[in-house]
Amino acid sequence: MDTKMPYGGAHAPAEKTAATLAPKADLSLASRVLGGRGRSTARLSGSRFDGHLDTRALGTSDESELSKKIVDTHESDQNALATKPVLHIIELIFHRATVDLPGFIQGSGALLEDTDEKAFYSAASLQDNVEIPARITSTISCEIFSKCSVGVDVHTITMDILRLIKHYSWDSKVVLALIPFAVSFGEFRLVVKHSTANPLAKGIALLKQLPEILEHMGDLKPKLNALFELIKEILDVTTKIVEFYELPRQEYYAADSPELNAAVSHIPTAVYWTIRSIVVSATQIYSLTGMGIEYLTEPWELSSLAYKLNNIKGHLMDLIERCLKFIQKRKDDEAYAAFIKIVESTHIDNSRPLRAFFYNKDQTALYDCYNKRRVSIEELRRKVVVLFITDLNPDVTRQAEYAIVQQMYAEKKQAVSRTESQYEVVWVPVEHVWSEDKLVQFDSLRNQMEWYSIHHPSVVDPVVIRYIRERWNFSKKPLLVVMDAQGNIVHRNAIHMMCIWGSQAYPFTTNRERLLWEANTWSMELLADHLHPNLNTWIQEGRHICLYGGEDLDWIRKFTRTAKDAAREAGVALELLYVGRSKPKERTTRTVLDTIQQENLSRALDLNLIWYFWVRMESMWHSKGQLVSSENVKNDPIMLGIIAMLSFGSSDQGWAVISRGFDHMVKGNGEHMFKGLNERTRWRPREQEIGFLPALDEYLRQLHVDAPHHCTSLILPATGAMPETVACSECGRLMERYTMFRCCLE
Repeated sequence: MDTKMPYGGAHAPAEKTAATLAPKADLSLASRVLGGRGRSTARLSGSRFDGHLDTRALGTSDESELSKKIVDTHESDQNALATKPVLHIIELIFHRATVDLPGFIQGSGALLEDTDEKAFYSAASLQDNVEIPARITSTISCEIFSKCSVGVDVHTITMDILRLIKHYSWDSKVVLALIPFAVSFGEFRLVVKHSTANPLAKGIALLKQLPEILEHMGDLKPKLNALFELIKEILDVTTKIVEFYELPRQEYYAADSPELNAAVSHIPTAVYWTIRSIVVSATQIYSLTGMGIEYLTEPWELSSLAYKLNNIKGHLMDLIERCLKFIQKRKDDEAYAAFIKIVESTHIDNSRPLRAFFYNKDQTALYDCYNKRRVSIEELRRKVVVLFITDLNPDVTRQAEYAIVQQMYAEKKQAVSRTESQYEVVWVPVEHVWSEDKLVQFDSLRNQMEWYSIHHPSVVDPVVIRYIRERWNFSKKPLLVVMDAQGNIVHRNAIHMMCIWGSQAYPFTTNRERLLWEANTWSMELLADHLHPNLNTWIQEGRHICLYGGEDLDWIRKFTRTAKDAAREAGVALELLYVGRSKPKERTTRTVLDTIQQENLSRALDLNLIWYFWVRMESMWHSKGQLVSSENVKNDPIMLGIIAMLSFGSSDQGWAVISRGFDHMVKGNGEHMFKGLNERTRWRPREQEIGFLPALDEYLRQLHVDAPHHCTSLILPATGAMPETVACSECGRLMERYTMFRCCLE
């Protein structure tokens, strides 16, 4: 590059041209590039160089008009540069240029080695695959220096450079403009570094008067710091422009998308201001290497331009972030659609769906909690697989669902060859974010289980988590999702049918659940199945069985005595069994159980079975409720019976249901049931005609009619489908609906 300055008589026309372009001003060349005012003089080898680069018009121009002019310089994208590898080399040059300058040592040796290694591979790629248009970059260099030398304003130079590269993409434009500046900066660094040891470098340094510059390096530090800060912003903005053009825009964006419209608005302007800053920065190097340090601009002027670029960088970062989020969402949606297609398609066996749910490169995505070993999904091939989905609640092992799975698995292990035992359970914990503490908690919970688990949370892709939440409506309540041997999802939550029927529910399909309900009626056998070891015997023998509950000890004493007396007088065999209430207070329940036992009032379930009885009732509500429309609930005896039981269990007051063998059941709240049995003499004639239970039922119905005032509550679990209306189990009228929040610490 020719660096001779216009001085002496031989270059008088150039000096005259500079004078005619603008009023004379006492400004450095760099200051004139930045648009300063006044007059600047400097002696170069005994002559005077005067000039002024006017940017006042740019400062007052309309931004939209400027943007239009910038876009008008662009004609096509027919030429493109491999911007990334070139930019890597440029970054190395500027990095080494700053760290090697005396008084400006930055970073560490390890950082330099890493940067050098990155540049080495980039350079190899550059040499083999990238063709840099040397003519273009040389012309840009000449444009900058020659026009600055004669006083052309920086805006005009920038626009001329844009016209020169009008057939290049916008990211290529800015990198092409940066190449000659990086070369000049790098040459300056090399001369400075080797001027004390290399004769060639020393000679060049002397001709450029670098020893004098190095002597004033301490004084120049503020100006050079401002320059380096501007160069940093130039590199940052260039990197963001290149990063934007690396995005797969054509694949994921429509031509009229808001993000692309924003890019059309921001990118050309960003390129303009970056090239403008390159021009300004280049004048600083020219001042150091040929014109003299007195031509260096003031730090605040460079800082002002750096601030402008920093704002542009912020807009670009926001644009790129929005694009990345959109692209990632599109990719996630594509992956989600592909996952749905796999899960909801028909397969020969369950291998492919299981691989979609649990992916691991080494294929050992699962963990055998009983044998403490990693296993592949092949161990589950062609088996019924139950996905036990929970959050990472530390109390998960104390939840009802866990107890049900544990009981089911215990039955399975007792008879592994049974048809009903041909299934496996896989625990799948779901969390938004996995921290180290949660991973420790995951290991702790897994070690308490006997079935399978995922080996590590990473084997469950976010797409799977999304599917679990959106398609299976998982929130916090555990689910037991069933996949059959062919990989079909045959039940989205089999926990309730397992709770009701245990291993009889195998293979845990929705069709099996429907058939089980069709085979049952509202009876004592369904209500209290296997709760007491003698229950089936009592039913087979045709005994009268009375289940009762509540926490009022006075009522319990009166009712049990009256029921026994009435049965004895009627000559019927009556078995009384206390089943407590739903959501009991443990201390209160223990007091009631101790009293019943000490006073020999009746038989009673233990505390765990009381809990299970009411959990099973809630499961009946969920399981049967999904098969009955809200309009048909009032005509379904089983649903009416379930609602009545849950109403009884929601209160601490007494209640009772009485049945004989497989006959229908008689129910009533504590007050009515006690009164009905206590006033047996009033309905004894009907008893002799139609029998003990029918006569009692008839009398209780009359009591409902004669006692219009009652208050019945029904507390339902907040999870699962919630009916719009529920009829009162006492009178049949629609109940009012409330929301209740409950906290009970004992």
